Amino acid sequence: VVNCAGQWAREVGALAGVTIPLQSVQHQYMVTEPIDGVARDLPTLRDPDRLIYFKEEVGGLVMGGYEPNPIPWAEGGIPEGFHFSLLESDWDHFEQLMAQALARVPALESAGIKQLVNGPEAFTPDGNFILGEAPELGGFFVGAGFNAFGIASAGGAGRALAEWIDGGEPPMDLWPVDIRRFGALHRDRRWVLTRTLEAYGKHYAMAWPHEEHESGRPVRTSPLYERLKAAGACFGSKLGWERPNWFATDGREPRDIPSFGRPNWFDAVGAEHRAARERVALFDQTSFAKFLLLGRDAEAALSWICANDVTRPPGTLVYTQMLNKRGGIECDLTVSRLAEDAYYIVTGTGFATHDFAWIRANIPDRLDARLIDVSSAYAVLSLMGPRARDVLASVTDADVSNAAFPFGTWQEVMIAGTAVRALRVTYVGELGWELHLPTEAAGAVYDALMEAGRPYGIANAGYRAIESLRLEKGYRAWGADIGPDHTPLEAGLGWAVKLKKNLPFLGREALVAQAAKPLQKRLVGFTVDDPDIVLLGRETILRDGQPVGWLTSGGYGYTVGKGIGYGYVRHAEGVTDAFLDSGRYELEVATERVPATLHRAPLYDPKMVRVKA
Repeated sequence: VVNCAGQWAREVGALAGVTIPLQSVQHQYMVTEPIDGVARDLPTLRDPDRLIYFKEEVGGLVMGGYEPNPIPWAEGGIPEGFHFSLLESDWDHFEQLMAQALARVPALESAGIKQLVNGPEAFTPDGNFILGEAPELGGFFVGAGFNAFGIASAGGAGRALAEWIDGGEPPMDLWPVDIRRFGALHRDRRWVLTRTLEAYGKHYAMAWPHEEHESGRPVRTSPLYERLKAAGACFGSKLGWERPNWFATDGREPRDIPSFGRPNWFDAVGAEHRAARERVALFDQTSFAKFLLLGRDAEAALSWICANDVTRPPGTLVYTQMLNKRGGIECDLTVSRLAEDAYYIVTGTGFATHDFAWIRANIPDRLDARLIDVSSAYAVLSLMGPRARDVLASVTDADVSNAAFPFGTWQEVMIAGTAVRALRVTYVGELGWELHLPTEAAGAVYDALMEAGRPYGIANAGYRAIESLRLEKGYRAWGADIGPDHTPLEAGLGWAVKLKKNLPFLGREALVAQAAKPLQKRLVGFTVDDPDIVLLGRETILRDGQPVGWLTSGGYGYTVGKGIGYGYVRHAEGVTDAFLDSGRYELEVATERVPATLHRAPLYDPKMVRVKA
């Protein structure tokens, strides 16, 4: 079934138990009589600063826009018998756009007006359209919520949807429009209404780096939310979860101020970064998505889906990708073996629906393996830094020495009267543990860790410090550095793939074929020496003056003291070490070319000495 029912798509989806978060909004545009000087081949015109657009129609102009205070329509569902009808014109509401249009096109002041068209259009909570196979129901596909993108994207979206149906998986990286970017939160019509109106109002607005939506918050909060708020946390939101981005500890207001330059939180994040590098930091990562895979055939199922070897004994932890048939990376996560018939899977907050659907859909038929989402059952506290072992040893009787508790393993330890699943793993490049514990015990465990860490200078830290730390360490981020269009070999993750073992897995054939010839693109790091340069991602990479790619992510490394970016260098004849090392590199930042240095190894602790200490 392919649901392309436009603003009716939500109701059609509900008939099959599929959530399609749409909200109809009144959208108006004015049609003028012919205007002298308007040519029939006049291009479409947009003035985003004034929130308006124009296009030629029969010698006149169509003018519309995206007002910041939109009016929703059919909040309780589309009325019975409504069939592509128009709504009553609302000149009062349109006046704000008309004032802007007159300033841009003065001829409108004397032009005749044919009509003001008011028709409902379906918009989504993030402004992007919806494409793909519903996670709730195999074989049910959706193409809806196109609104203003419908004309521009129609052919490409139709092709992508057809190829997805035919091939059984997305034909390319479609994550920004993938229906699996949504979750249970989006079943709430009222919440969807609130967030969609904000997204509509931002349709033509300036898109700032690191911008957060403000409506419909908070929804999902960690048990530590009030504690962290009192400590100065400035929260961001991901799939409904409130997550601390950074902490204002010097009396400043915990609020982001939009900027394309150095942001107002730059120094605060630097302090958190240094706490993790030099002392110890505590990160609340309760929002992680967490799954259990249970059953007699759990090992066989996961061994087929994972590119790395998960047939290791209970007590071990494996970092792995899950690949599509092209060898592209669909999931990037950690797998802990709890027992012969049980695995604990942890992935990123925003990928909860996507990764759950991918794993469930790829469990081979007739295998006894059941996937269960246990995200809300566990809080997660990540204790990271060179003094992390000292702090952990202060709150548990367990032996947490490197010999007794090596990297890549997990153990159950007792902290503050609570059984805690401690995972020796890191995404910041320091000695540390992810502590997974029952949600109701989060407060007690957090308080115990903060008290024990006081002599060691423990600090709260947020997700922007994690980003800075992982950039220095060269850790990849799914949805940016890696995704369905990138293989582990291209991303420098071949070490995490069981190609040398005689174990079949999804995507193996594609990797074997790719390994037999030179890679045409490779992910590498770049730094810029100018401290005033701000890297955000998407900057063009130039080698000897020629474009060879773009940055997939960018930021600042406070330990190395430089801007850092990652991106794929492309070359049809092959990207060898010699090719990479022989070039002169620049990044195009805000239209200016900036000298850059290429790095094939992590900038920080490339030999993993600190992680495995």
